[in-house]
Amino acid sequence: MTFNAVWTQLLHRSGPGCGVGLAGLARVLARLGNPQNQFSVLQVAGTNGKGSVCYLAAQALQQAGHKTGLFISPHLISPCERMRINGQSISRPALARAVQTVLQAEEKPLNFFEILTAAALMYFAQKGVDFAVLETGLGGRKDPTTVCTPAACVITSIGKDHCQLLGHTLAQIAQEKAGIIKPGVPVFCGACPATALREIKKQARRRQAPFFYVPQTPVFTFQRVDWLRRRLLLQKGRRVWPLALLGENQAANADVVYQALRFLGVNETALKKAFAAVRVPCRFEVLHAGKNTFVFDGAHNPPAVEGFIRFFAQSPWAPGAALVCGFMQDKDYPRMLRILAPHFPALFITQPPGPRAASLAAVRAALPRGVRASYYATPQRALRAAAQAYNHVAVCGSFYVAGQLRACVGKGLTELSDCD
Repeated sequence: MTFNAVWTQLLHRSGPGCGVGLAGLARVLARLGNPQNQFSVLQVAGTNGKGSVCYLAAQALQQAGHKTGLFISPHLISPCERMRINGQSISRPALARAVQTVLQAEEKPLNFFEILTAAALMYFAQKGVDFAVLETGLGGRKDPTTVCTPAACVITSIGKDHCQLLGHTLAQIAQEKAGIIKPGVPVFCGACPATALREIKKQARRRQAPFFYVPQTPVFTFQRVDWLRRRLLLQKGRRVWPLALLGENQAANADVVYQALRFLGVNETALKKAFAAVRVPCRFEVLHAGKNTFVFDGAHNPPAVEGFIRFFAQSPWAPGAALVCGFMQDKDYPRMLRILAPHFPALFITQPPGPRAASLAAVRAALPRGVRASYYATPQRALRAAAQAYNHVAVCGSFYVAGQLRACVGKGLTELSDCD
């Protein structure tokens, strides 16, 4: 089967009631030779910050000399981005072969994420990785990545997102996220509300898992933002550690990565090199094209949007900037619009690709009164209109919108029409 045929088949494996659960996935992996047992795993869960932590941890493990796999979601442009080894994405033919091998081993139909998780674990084992960093897709307790027994796990943050699946209280959501904790496996936790933290601690005690609450023993002190070089400057003792990431919570994410990987034996030299070298697409990523400066961020729930707007407001690109935004229908976009709208003179509203997108009519109905907004059928048209009218343009609300437009800006604004 061609890559496109395989991917189309995968997309039909999602929705309520699909999948075999962790026990069924474990049986499939057993038929594939239990690839998840052939390397060490760092599993990362949380509401926000997972992607940044995964990229930074993978970079540090690679700098320390480990052949490192990285499994993330969602992808921005190509599904191949979801599986990487030492920063190199899997090829389309290799991904197609891995998926087909998994499908041949199933008894009952696996779902989209179960297939991709099994394919990633098998691919990493075949390529002989030493470590794999696995981003939990949704929750933790039932997520396919939880089929692994990690060397350590990380919970980055707890906030309200995917409430229809994870629960409507922070304690319920924390219980789902804490489902990644395994007996005796250390867990490193970032800043969490008190009710969530109590639940995570309770789950760690039940499993006799060593628990480290990183904010209680911070390693780094935030020094300042270097806007010119687009990095944070952190202080550790008398030494400055540049972190090549921007964003309100990136210093806290760096602290979590530092403490988890030091526990796993990664040396400081590798960590410091990783901090300076890491690049994470669409996490307060700043790109220039002609007269325009673009800030891309995948913030797609109210806590992430609040953090984005607080940080963006301090930046040199905030004054007079326009906003391009689009949302998924299962997200709390009315609240996100209330957070975002007061900070921009104009909103250029579009919709992400795919059937899960919030329609333009739905977003228009949710927009606060008095907000200046225009509406576009495609993200590319929205960006083109914004860039023609404003020098600075922020893009957020959905990874799918941010990823598409980031790729177009890479081609240059004169070619945006070719992206439609």
